Amino acid sequence: MVLSIKSAMADQLARELADLTGESITDAVVASLRARLDLERRRQRDRTLDDIIERFQRLPMIDGRSPEDIIGYDQHGLPS
Repeated sequence: MVLSIKSAMADQLARELADLTGESITDAVVASLRARLDLERRRQRDRTLDDIIERFQRLPMIDGRSPEDIIGYDQHGLPS
């Protein structure tokens, strides 16, 4: 499979990274792409979790009892 990137900056960065790490240009590019994909996947997951939390927080309160009353234990940890 062939990937052709016609960017002097991309070529320079790939070569610099390969020189610094001692790996081939291909390995340097693959490692960089993997790192960026991991970062973007984490960001997407965080956005998804934030969306879930936001939707949950917008739900109406349908039970006016305090958390302690709902759980059913007193301040000593005994059933109330």
